[in-house]
Amino acid sequence: MTPRRGGRPLVPAYLSTGGVARPSRTHLERLSVLTGSGEPAPAGLTAAQAALLEELGYGALTVVEAAALLRLPVSAVLVLAADLIDHDLVLARAPIPPARRFDPDLLKRVADGLRDLKHR
Repeated sequence: MTPRRGGRPLVPAYLSTGGVARPSRTHLERLSVLTGSGEPAPAGLTAAQAALLEELGYGALTVVEAAALLRLPVSAVLVLAADLIDHDLVLARAPIPPARRFDPDLLKRVADGLRDLKHR
């Protein structure tokens, strides 16, 4: 992808996926965590696939982080990641679940206890 003025790539994003519009893996999400499998990259990878593998060589990334680094839409990175998973070059795991919310009653009791300590 050749950059041009304004920072926009000269090559449209859909060409980076070979014209494929939907990923072959439906379980991939925007926050799925991608890591390289450690397998050597075969010849014949597209430039975008090679760039994604290179970024994953530095450590795990979520799909949205990879999209930002590659300056591609998330939908394109989902297609690229799915293709690399199909070729056993990338591993993906489910997003890290959000932390459970604290019990509001517990927070109120802690705040009341801190206020009591302050007034002693």
